Amino acid sequence: MYKKIAFALASFFGAGYFPFASGTFGSLVTLPFVWWSAYNYGAKGVAVLAAAAFIVGWVVSIEVLKYTKHDPSLIVIDEVCGQSLSFLPVAAMMQGNSHVILVLTIGFALFRLFDITKPFPAGWADKKLRDALGVMLDDVFAGGYAAICLYLINHYYNLFMGF
Repeated sequence: MYKKIAFALASFFGAGYFPFASGTFGSLVTLPFVWWSAYNYGAKGVAVLAAAAFIVGWVVSIEVLKYTKHDPSLIVIDEVCGQSLSFLPVAAMMQGNSHVILVLTIGFALFRLFDITKPFPAGWADKKLRDALGVMLDDVFAGGYAAICLYLINHYYNLFMGF
C-alpha cells in the first residue's frame, strides 16, 4: 500500500507518467497550484506549497528509489517544488494582477531552462547525491536560479505594471 501511495505522490498523481518530457509536464501542471497559492495566500502560500512538495518529495523518493534507477522520469514532485520556488519572490504581486499569465509563462520557461541545463550546484547535486535528497535538490537549485531571474526581470522590466 505504501509503495502505491509513494508512486502516486512522486508522480504528482500521474503527471510523471506522461509519455515524453514528464519533467516539463510536471512543471506545467504545477502552475495552477502556484497561481492559486499566490492568489489566495501570497508568498506564504507559495512557500508552503514548495516546502510541502520538498518534504513529501524527499520522503516518497526514498521509497520509489528502492524500485527504480536514480531520479527516474516518473518522479516529478521535485519539479513541483522547484517550479513553486521560482515564483516565491514575486508571489505577493501575483494577487489579482492582469499580467499573471505572462509571469507564469516566464517563470515556467526559466525553471525549465535551469532544470535542463543544471548549472552548478544543480548539476553537482544531480550527479553526486545519488539519493532522494539529490533528486530534490537539483530542482531546488534550478528553482532558486529561476526565482532570481524572475525577480530581476520583474524589477527591471516591471512585469507587474502598477505595482
